[in-house]
Amino acid sequence: MLEVEELRSAYGRIEAVKGVSLSVRTGEIVALVGSNGAGKTTLLRAISGVQPVTAGRIALAGARIETAPPHRRVALGMAHVPEGRQVFAPLTVADNLRLGAFLRRDQDIARDVERVYAMFPALADKRRDPAGGLSGGQQQMLAIGRALMARPKLLLLDEPSMGLAPLLVRQILDAVVALKQEGVTILLVEQNAAAALAIADRGYVIETGRISHAGTGAALAEDPRVREAYLGG
Repeated sequence: MLEVEELRSAYGRIEAVKGVSLSVRTGEIVALVGSNGAGKTTLLRAISGVQPVTAGRIALAGARIETAPPHRRVALGMAHVPEGRQVFAPLTVADNLRLGAFLRRDQDIARDVERVYAMFPALADKRRDPAGGLSGGQQQMLAIGRALMARPKLLLLDEPSMGLAPLLVRQILDAVVALKQEGVTILLVEQNAAAALAIADRGYVIETGRISHAGTGAALAEDPRVREAYLGG
């Protein structure tokens, strides 16, 4: 589904992603874990097109996309749930969801809105409320639901558990697993390495802009170096 080869991206003279290569096979959850400032968010932004790349190759389902604008990547089947949710605060929950379908011209948008409400019942109760008034967990649900309205083949999730209480973290990660079971392929960036690796088929560890470890989620969770650095020993 996704192939990234020797990808580089910089902020001015500071290179944040330094030749990263990774792959996500169709139907997988792949976790990308690492410390703050390691390059996780920059890598996701480069893949979705909102951060320029300086070198390397990105292919989505075999199509080269590294020079494609973000809306073209959405049309090809990619959706990005950004760090910090970034919902449209003054708009209602329902309008936020409909905006996720801005490229669609089919007749099933209303049905897909109801599908999101079925997945996240808390949003159904708030459908007419401004998104800015939602709790952090509800905003995260809305951001995921908005991305699903594009009917993505590949979902990029950036720090979905950030700032949430443990019970809400569990709900969000359970939803991620449910999406995989529905056929959505997922690249999950998450600072909570233990939670991410527990649900991931495979994972990568990124350190200072480079991939340092790769393997199955279970193998990385048991790797002594990964455990010491990211899992508390």
